[in-house]
Amino acid sequence: MTKLLFAAVLAAGLIAAPSPKLTQTAAAQAQTDKKETKKETKKETKKETKAKKEPSAGMLAMRERQKKRGAEWKEAKAAGKIDKGQKWPQFWSACNKRLKTAG
Repeated sequence: MTKLLFAAVLAAGLIAAPSPKLTQTAAAQAQTDKKETKKETKKETKKETKAKKEPSAGMLAMRERQKKRGAEWKEAKAAGKIDKGQKWPQFWSACNKRLKTAG
């Protein structure tokens, strides 16, 4: 009878007592959450303060050439004039070489 009573009291004590691992994990989780919140706030602040840089004249010219060559690519591809296996980067490179030699 004493053994049974002792086992019951011991079991009740173990169930009622908080586990030290769980307490530490909760504290660690709270610190991690605070750090993540600070990181997110810093990222948002940087995004808000960083203004977009205007593209240079060379960049604008490159974009314009790329749009024109893209239209040529679509027309040539639809007409079946593209070499077999040629993809956009190869076509773009060939166009640039052709335009540079033409002046």
